[in-house]
Amino acid sequence: MRFSANLGFLFTDRPLPNAIRAAAAAGFDAVECHFPYTEDPGEVRAALADTGLEMLGLNTWPGDRAAGDFGLCALPDRLTEARTAIDQAMDYAQAIGAKAVHVMAGRSGEDAERRRSADAVFRDSLAYACDRASKVGGEVTVLIEPLNLRDVAGYHLTDLDHGAELIAAVDAPNLRLMFDSYHLQIMGGDLTGRFARHRDLIGHVQMAAVPDRGEPGAGEVDLFWLCSWLHAQGWESPVGAEYRPRNSTTESSLSWLPQFQAIGTPVT
Repeated sequence: MRFSANLGFLFTDRPLPNAIRAAAAAGFDAVECHFPYTEDPGEVRAALADTGLEMLGLNTWPGDRAAGDFGLCALPDRLTEARTAIDQAMDYAQAIGAKAVHVMAGRSGEDAERRRSADAVFRDSLAYACDRASKVGGEVTVLIEPLNLRDVAGYHLTDLDHGAELIAAVDAPNLRLMFDSYHLQIMGGDLTGRFARHRDLIGHVQMAAVPDRGEPGAGEVDLFWLCSWLHAQGWESPVGAEYRPRNSTTESSLSWLPQFQAIGTPVT
């Protein structure tokens, strides 16, 4: 089975091009990132070419994190910024050859009327993103990801069923769900049941231990079993390792990787 290093959390003690090279040296099969926009895209693309790794995805700019922003694209009062963030992400994805862009909804809060307004805005943002993605050279997928309310209070999208409703409403062939087992375990569990129910809409899978978001090998979900189950269901794309290493370095957290990569390898 194949695994992707999420460079938003892994190898963060070095510039992104060097992090890509470190991920390759550690044995990862692909990479993904969060917000690469301060990095020279030419240097990032060169590192990808040097290592032969694919960049599976990146996120739209989240806004002012210090002020509480965690995405802009479902916020009625941030429309101009949201479109700018989508354009920025698509341009950067094209420049480095990234496969997907995660369009971050943002915090719509708990007020029912505001959430209804935010849902309409998010649909419009996603339609815009899907149209922009269709014009990028190569195939770029637009991803939406349900996040848990423990980590991101007030986030607009927290449930796969809601994500599926958004995809149906936008009706664009390049819009897919991100299935992050960490967030989804916190928001209701039943990981295998929900994966099976939405299998045809899932564009990427991520994992981390629950509840501490550390590396595989501890916590309430047996991630080795889950990945073995995903393999048995025919999931062939790399699974994103989006965890925070429990110890001081990423390298010290990687004892799980060879065992997980051996999933599906015939025993001789």
